[in-house]
Amino acid sequence: MFRNNKHGYGLISILLHWLSAITILGLFAVGFWMVDLTYYSSWYKTAPEIHKAVGVLLLLVTVFRLFWRRVNPKPVNGGHKLWERRVAHWTHGALYALLLLILVSGYLISTADGRGINVFDLFAVPSLGALFDNQADLAGLVHQYLAYTLIALVVVHMLGALKHQFIDKDQTLLNIIKPKENR
Repeated sequence: MFRNNKHGYGLISILLHWLSAITILGLFAVGFWMVDLTYYSSWYKTAPEIHKAVGVLLLLVTVFRLFWRRVNPKPVNGGHKLWERRVAHWTHGALYALLLLILVSGYLISTADGRGINVFDLFAVPSLGALFDNQADLAGLVHQYLAYTLIALVVVHMLGALKHQFIDKDQTLLNIIKPKENR
């Protein structure tokens, strides 16, 4: 029930997938919204602090998710064509790589001034300070463009899942919605 097997994903993988998906979409929406806040907005300081804290938590979840993925079997998608399996493999790899790069660039933006990141008063991630010239600005550009790229790839990922559900009529989407024992 909790672990994957060759027939489907376990509850842990499913929860990590959807927690990550909702968090990524939420962080993107908040990030898109907060860049236009003015100094006089009541959210001017609060929104970035929430964005940073949730980003750190997402990094922890992502590291655990990669570990969990490594120690669990991957469900077999026997009915998929070779090109579909290859595209899925590269898409998943790109999603993880983009996410990690976005999280690192967010850290570089947030800590360039020497201040750490406070995570909801639970703990703080220390700053390494400015590691290169114009760190906040350069990391900000990387963060922005990678975030747009990630969301575009998320849309492709979602379209692929919908293709499997409505065109191929296979169990791919159901595999990431219901744990294997519940089917």
